[in-house]
Amino acid sequence: MDLLIKNGTIVTASEMFEADVAVKDGKIAAIGRNLEMTARKVVDVSGKLVLPGAIDVHTHMAMPFGGTVSADSYLAGTRAAACGGVTTIFDYPVQHAGETILGLIASKKEVLEKEACVDYAFHCCITDLNHGEILKEMEAAVKEGITSFKCFMVYKKEGMMVDDGTLVRLLLRAKELGAMINVHAENPDLIDFNIENYLKEGKTSAWYHYLSRPEFVEAEADKRAVHWARHLNAPVYLVHMADKEGLKACIKAKAAGASVYIETCPQYLEFTCDVYKREDGRNFVCSPPMKGKESRDALWTALKAGLIDTVATDHCPFQSYEKDWGKDDFTKIPNGCAGVENLYPYMLDAANAGKLSFERVVEVCASNPAKIFGCGSKGSVTVGKDADLVIYDRNKDFTISANNMHSDCDHTIWEGKKLHGYPVQTYLRGTLIYDNGAFTGMPGQGRYLKRKARKASRGGGAQ
Repeated sequence: MDLLIKNGTIVTASEMFEADVAVKDGKIAAIGRNLEMTARKVVDVSGKLVLPGAIDVHTHMAMPFGGTVSADSYLAGTRAAACGGVTTIFDYPVQHAGETILGLIASKKEVLEKEACVDYAFHCCITDLNHGEILKEMEAAVKEGITSFKCFMVYKKEGMMVDDGTLVRLLLRAKELGAMINVHAENPDLIDFNIENYLKEGKTSAWYHYLSRPEFVEAEADKRAVHWARHLNAPVYLVHMADKEGLKACIKAKAAGASVYIETCPQYLEFTCDVYKREDGRNFVCSPPMKGKESRDALWTALKAGLIDTVATDHCPFQSYEKDWGKDDFTKIPNGCAGVENLYPYMLDAANAGKLSFERVVEVCASNPAKIFGCGSKGSVTVGKDADLVIYDRNKDFTISANNMHSDCDHTIWEGKKLHGYPVQTYLRGTLIYDNGAFTGMPGQGRYLKRKARKASRGGGAQ
C-alpha cells in the first residue's frame, strides 16, 4: 500500500465508525478495523475524524467582473481550497456572444492544467445562444463531461442575463441531454428600478445594495425558475439560496416531486443584512446579498431538516482597493467574497457545536454534490473512490484571519471568526497537499473531472 491512515473515525453521509483506511494508486483500497498490511507511509490519526474531501460546486476563479478580475487565480484559489479541505472545485466560465462552450472550456483547461492544486470541473454559464448553435453544441459538451450549465436571470445591463424564453429552451435541451441548468435567480428590472431611485435620493452606502435587492426580489425569480422547471418536468439547481420565501417555494416544489435542488452558502448561514451597515460593509457586497434574520433562520431550519441539498461558497473575492471603488456608490462595488477555504471548517464547526450532525455536513459538502453532478469517483470514504481525504481535529481552536488564509485576497469577511475544530491534513488522491497550516501540494497536481450525465428525457412538460 502507498498510505495507511490508522485509528481514525470515518464519517460518511449516514454513519460514523472507527476504522483504518488503506490507499493504493490514488484510490481507497481497503477500510477496516486494525488493518494489518505494509504501507510506504503510515499516519496515526487517533482521536480525529476522517472525512471525504469537500466538493465546492460554486467558485469563480480569475473571473472578469465589475471592471476587474476576481482576486484569486486558479493557482491561488485551488491552493486555498486544499488548505480548507476542499479537494474538488467547480468553476463557472462565462460564455459570451460568439464564443463556443468547448472553446471557452479549452482555454480554462489550459490554465488549470498548469495551476490547479485540486481536481476541477466546470459549469458553463450560457449568456447567448449564438443563433441556436449553443443548443447544438451542448450535446458535444455533455460528452466531454460538462453536464451542467448556468443561467443568470439577472445582470441584464452587463449582458449576462437570459430571458425566460432562452431559459426555457435551455431547460428543455438540458433535459434531453441528461444535463442540469443552474440558475442565479434575482429580478433585474426591480433591482434596476430600486437602484435608480436610491441614487437619485443620494442613498449610496453599501446598505442600499441590500435594499435594492431584498428578499422579495430574489423570491420572485426563485418562483419563476421553479415554475418553468416544474411545468417542463426539467431538473433545475438553484444556486446560493438566500431568502425565506424563495426557499419555501423550492421546498414545496420538491415535496410535489419536482427535480429541484437547493444550494446555499456559509455567508447566508452566518451573516444578516446588518453587515451592510458596518463601516466595512462594502467588503460583504455579493449578489444575492445577505438577507434578514428570518431568512437566515429559515435556511438553518431547512438545512437541519435535509431540505437543502448542498452548501457551496460562490467564492469570488476582490481586493480591498477594488471594493473601495464603491465607498461612495454601492453600484461600483465588485460583487463577491472569498470563501472556498472556509466552507468545510465553518460547517464542521457547526457540527462540533451540535447545530447539525457531522454526517449531514458530509452529505451537503461532499456526497450530495458528487451525486447531483455526476462525480462518481468522489464524495465519500468508500473502497474504490478517489482517496480525497481530510483529517479533522475536533479539539483544535482556530481564529480565521486574512493572515492565515491561503488566498491572494487581502481581506476576508470571516476575519476574527473563532472555530472549535479544524482540518489538519488534506489528501488529494492519496497525496498530502495540506499539513497543519501549510500547503504541501504542487500547482498542476489537480486533474479535470469528466462527469457523467443524468438519465436523459425527451418527454414534454408536466401535465
